[in-house]
Amino acid sequence: MSSAPSRTFGLDLPEYPWEAMAPYAKLAAEHPDGAVNLSIGTPVDPTPAVVREALSAAADAPGYPTTHGTPALRQAISGWYARRRNVPGLDPEDIMPSVGSKELVAWLPLLLGLGEGDVVVRPTVAYPTYDMGALLAGATPVAADSLEELDDDVRARVRLVWVNSPGNPTGIVRSADSLRSLVDSAQRIGAVVASDECYAELGWGDWDPDRGGRPVPSILDPVVSGGSNDLLLSVYSLSKQSNMAGYRAAFVAGDGAIIANLVNSRKHAGMIVPAPVQAAMIAALSDDAHVAAQKEKYRARRELLVPALEAFGLTIHHSEAGLYLWATAGEDTWQTVERLAKLGIVSGPGVIYGNEGAGFVRIALTGSDERVAAAARRLTAAAG
Repeated sequence: MSSAPSRTFGLDLPEYPWEAMAPYAKLAAEHPDGAVNLSIGTPVDPTPAVVREALSAAADAPGYPTTHGTPALRQAISGWYARRRNVPGLDPEDIMPSVGSKELVAWLPLLLGLGEGDVVVRPTVAYPTYDMGALLAGATPVAADSLEELDDDVRARVRLVWVNSPGNPTGIVRSADSLRSLVDSAQRIGAVVASDECYAELGWGDWDPDRGGRPVPSILDPVVSGGSNDLLLSVYSLSKQSNMAGYRAAFVAGDGAIIANLVNSRKHAGMIVPAPVQAAMIAALSDDAHVAAQKEKYRARRELLVPALEAFGLTIHHSEAGLYLWATAGEDTWQTVERLAKLGIVSGPGVIYGNEGAGFVRIALTGSDERVAAAARRLTAAAG
């Protein structure tokens, strides 16, 4: 009896890029004072009590939660957009929670019905999941910061444009005029613009309202959208502003027809935010005090790291907002990564964010106060 032909199962995707950091993390761990991990950027400070209490109070949740989100949650999100993002009157029907923002980024092209021949545009230096989402759908990812720089044939096939402002890893903030120009270009060809805005509360310098700057603009701000959310989606996560990465708590808002279709598709797939997490999200979105307090912690860490990195010979580019410092020593990325690892500091290699990231490293502000202070001391001492 002949056996069936062998078959390989599984998706043919590139290896997860952070695996390349394993030997450098091991090297950093050999430092006598221990490693300082400033690579991934996961929050390390406690989840606010107001959030934990809301989660606990909602823990008795025997029934299935709603995919669309409770009316109370969607109303809280609408109120937050009006209060914090200059987006008044957002219809709660046009809002949907997601299981963190990364899963939405990864699955959005598929859920939009994209496939072979379709193009997904992402920033030239960008979070790798934008590309993975296109590949999961069978579409083609293309790196570009404007549609005008694309060939006519490629531009004609663009169905989805990702914008990430403030950007990860660069910290670049796109002005309202820049966003408006992108929206106009995308709408002329009928493409969706999805704006990943999860670092919007963490602006520095000119983008720091607490210090006299301007708020980071949203794609749904009427100045950008022209008052219509057609073909526009705003994506936001509570991981950064509220230390809720472990909750997987995020949401998307914008074009009502697209949101309704996403809700229906996700009902079929069982992609649902747990009910206790939805309750915790309401608490987080209704309390601005903990967001401001957390930002001050990041501000203090940033103010320690910037001069220390510069003394070590790194030049910081952009980094106007967000949880990262985007820096270069004018050498190969891995050479800088290794030099930092010898100091016990684990950084993020710029090359995993696209070809334009070559030569750069990403330094996160998400170490504890003690670990960030240790990193600053080591960098300053190494500078002589």
